[in-house]
Amino acid sequence: MTEIQAKRADVSKIDGDTPTMRLLALLEIIAAKDQLFSLQRLVEETGLPKPTVHRMLQQLESAGMLQRDSDGRHYGTGFRLRRLAENLLLNDTRHGARHVVLRQLMEEVGESCNITALSGSEVLYLDRVETDAPLRFYLHPGSRVPAHCSASGKLFLAQMNPAQRRRLLAHVPLTRYTKNTLADVDQLEVEIERVRRDGYALDDEEFLPGLFCVAVLVPMQGGRSNMGVAIQAPIMRMTPEKALQFLPALQRAAAALATIENEDTNGTDRSASA
Repeated sequence: MTEIQAKRADVSKIDGDTPTMRLLALLEIIAAKDQLFSLQRLVEETGLPKPTVHRMLQQLESAGMLQRDSDGRHYGTGFRLRRLAENLLLNDTRHGARHVVLRQLMEEVGESCNITALSGSEVLYLDRVETDAPLRFYLHPGSRVPAHCSASGKLFLAQMNPAQRRRLLAHVPLTRYTKNTLADVDQLEVEIERVRRDGYALDDEEFLPGLFCVAVLVPMQGGRSNMGVAIQAPIMRMTPEKALQFLPALQRAAAALATIENEDTNGTDRSASA
């Protein structure tokens, strides 16, 4: 594809029969990339006149779908757009199939299990199945935990390049929740490098005293994933050694979840094969 053809393809994405559809198309362009956009960059991306793009940005910003960066010149996703994405993840039609996988994992390992996604600088619990054991930590779907001191959060951070990670962490206080919390950027970078190398992450009482967690990413087509699956247990039942014994079961669950997600990505009609 030539540069001119590529530019025309980009322009076609902003086309729409109504102003509303054009606004949605602009949101798609902004949401598709993990970066901030200037007005000029969006003019170049869309091929639309500068006054038109400026007016669209003003409308989306006033609606809370976009927000301006501190420099006043760059735009990124706003609170309402992120909440819309979260609600889609929490309530989409794949929830039932994912929940079955999560329950099977809980029954295999005997501990609470959850599915997570990154939302801003926090980890969002999309689904959770609790153990029947009398001693457990209850975190319901919709709960949020900081990325820097959770196993899933470290996995999401490890997928980012250093510049993306610095930009995110520069605006987030690395609060020390326990004596084990990595509240220093350099220490966190060392841990993230280990997570990237090993392919799994641990939370050894870094967010809540007495809680241990092990997590892996759900592999997605195209590489980058915004879904993790994790096992949580009190430290009296979970040690680093036992967490490693759980890894094969955790990885099988991640592969099963990947099949569910990638089936829908490929347009497979799951109901037709049921």
